[in-house]
Amino acid sequence: MGPHSLRVKRASHIRLEFVPPSVRLSRMIYDASMDDLIQRVWDGRRIDSAEALRLYHLPLAELGALADRRRQLARAAAHGGRGGGIVTYIVDRNVNYTNVCNVYCKFCAFYRVEADDDSYVITHHQMDQKIEETLALGGTQILMQGGHHPKLSLAWYLDLLSHIKSKFPTINIHGFSPSEFVHFRKVFGLPLEEIIRQFTAAGLGSIPGGGGEILVDRVRRRISPLKAMSNDWLEVMDVAHRLGLKSTATMIFGHVETVEERIEHLERLRVQQDKSGGFTAFIAWTFQSENTKLKAPTVGAREYLATQALSRIYLDNFPSVQSSWVTQGLEIGQIALKYGANDLGSIMIEENVVSQAGTTFRMTVDDMKRLIADLGYEPHQRDNWYNLLN
Repeated sequence: MGPHSLRVKRASHIRLEFVPPSVRLSRMIYDASMDDLIQRVWDGRRIDSAEALRLYHLPLAELGALADRRRQLARAAAHGGRGGGIVTYIVDRNVNYTNVCNVYCKFCAFYRVEADDDSYVITHHQMDQKIEETLALGGTQILMQGGHHPKLSLAWYLDLLSHIKSKFPTINIHGFSPSEFVHFRKVFGLPLEEIIRQFTAAGLGSIPGGGGEILVDRVRRRISPLKAMSNDWLEVMDVAHRLGLKSTATMIFGHVETVEERIEHLERLRVQQDKSGGFTAFIAWTFQSENTKLKAPTVGAREYLATQALSRIYLDNFPSVQSSWVTQGLEIGQIALKYGANDLGSIMIEENVVSQAGTTFRMTVDDMKRLIADLGYEPHQRDNWYNLLN
């Protein structure tokens, strides 16, 4: 055989590749159990954390092919059996109702203290303007989050929710991360269940997964010691799911965590999803260090794609995975659709938190449609519950 002969690499149904002689020699001795693991992933079976770590060290293209296979399996029955060929997006707006926060996370460049000249609390008039602009652009939702303001009352939040829902009944309020609800419990002196019930009655429609960072307390104590710990975050999601609210789950990686701790984060999410079933999607994005107190080398596209691919494989009970173009850029966001993602997320009419940390990518609906269609998928706008709108 010639020096660039074709060789079937592991699971032959994944792909064929050219392997140079030096690489062939280095792989003459291999662990056959890896072939068995890859076959099990291909067949859609569950893996454990030790197996996930082994998969993480696969060549990126091979890991991506396995994640794409798991995307196909996860989406096969969606949208009347057409889910494998459809990629979705949502038109919504991030609204940060205040930037005042008293937890001082080291990775955040957005927060301010009350005495800062550029601190603010949103008014009803400002909120109305933002929602009117969102509706004019075909938006269906606001993603409303804020800092942990020490002085805003329960009545202030309920009044804001009621105002939005009465004036804009068609808009979904996807609002208040678990960390905020833990803060509310402390400030209002009420049980989580009571707070979430009152927020839902006032107009809250679903909960974003913000504040997840890494669900390992060693990491959380280093980057945000005053913020909700892992069990607190999961408790909010558990209560919300029991009360009928859907939510997303997130991960910010590429700072002080290890790969093993990323996998532990995924394990905790998978266990919670087995229990309550309320997560609609998983979104991971990379830490951006500019203007933050936490300094860490920014991880690149390879690390992002590998982590997302592993997430799609590990989170076998999550119906959707969103690509994170906001931190990686449009092109990597598009490539991520071949690494396990079935959704491009939001066009981000407004985004303040990540941009404060130095990332300023922008996307339009036409961009979304083009990026999706160029890969051969059907682009479809969706709502928060992944119902197709077009």
